[in-house]
Amino acid sequence: MSERRAYLYKGVGETVGVVTLDGRPERLIVQWPGDDPLDAEGVCGVARVKSIERAFGAAFVALPGGADVLLPIKPDMPKLVQGGLVEIEIRTASRADKAAVARFVAEGEGEPRVLAAAPTLEEQLRHFVKAGSPTTGERALEAVEAAEADILETVFALPGGGDVAIETTRALTSVDVDLGGREGDAKRAARQANMAAIAVSARVLRLKGLGGLVVFDLVGRGHDGQALTVAARNAFAPDNPGVAIGAISKFGALEMALPRRARPVMERLVDARGGWTASYAARRLARALEREGRADPGGRLAARCAPAVLEAFAELDAGLAERLGCRFTVSAEPGWSNDRIEVSAA
Repeated sequence: MSERRAYLYKGVGETVGVVTLDGRPERLIVQWPGDDPLDAEGVCGVARVKSIERAFGAAFVALPGGADVLLPIKPDMPKLVQGGLVEIEIRTASRADKAAVARFVAEGEGEPRVLAAAPTLEEQLRHFVKAGSPTTGERALEAVEAAEADILETVFALPGGGDVAIETTRALTSVDVDLGGREGDAKRAARQANMAAIAVSARVLRLKGLGGLVVFDLVGRGHDGQALTVAARNAFAPDNPGVAIGAISKFGALEMALPRRARPVMERLVDARGGWTASYAARRLARALEREGRADPGGRLAARCAPAVLEAFAELDAGLAERLGCRFTVSAEPGWSNDRIEVSAA
């Protein structure tokens, strides 16, 4: 039977939750100061209709103080009027250059206002892990960094041999299954690899926060479509409602659509070129300084990083000083990449 555990880390400029599945990271929930509280799944409120885009079958609406949200127009909805009011619920947070998406609840009354905030990070952890309090402290930080390491990876080993490569494009996420060094009957080995790939990929896709169209390039031929479909339904059950699984094509591809809800956590960690974002690197720098500060109480510390990371670290400086005291300096090294961080005794 699968076991899930929760971890909660409160660092400088970040609160992070981790859910593990049988000891491996399954979800990473990140909150940073400055996050828009209205740009999150579960927010409910009365919004004003800003524009109606009938060619796209949608309208843009906004809660007071919030950004524009896309509201798909359904045939059973009342006619929308620009400037009118609607009651909505945010179903999908914004991502990259795409607006958040809401669902229609009812016609709005009164003034635009927020009716319900999004679940807190702690509430989300309790939803995913029903029993017990989350683990905190150093063990929680270890769980966070293990989850981040998995998110930054592309290739994941499969139990029994072989691996999967999970890569994203603008159109879809591809999952390439490789048989590797599995031995024995070829058909049996391929079936076991595909089954393992579905289970591993379900965990990793949840961890990375990826949704939309997902295509598995299965290994081998003559697939047992029914068995693989059942395996996929079981593996992706935690992502319901909204999971749709297609038939295996004659080319050995299994397609599915996964619901998008929270902003993909990858967008916080890596930029469009695959490198660390300056904001994420600044938080890694704060963690490194805090670790070194605990190891050397009272000692002076010096850190070096890329210029963009130093600029992002400016908003964390005061918070770290409250924990360590003003005994650290951080300097920029032109030409360094964001993932290059050095901390030492001054």
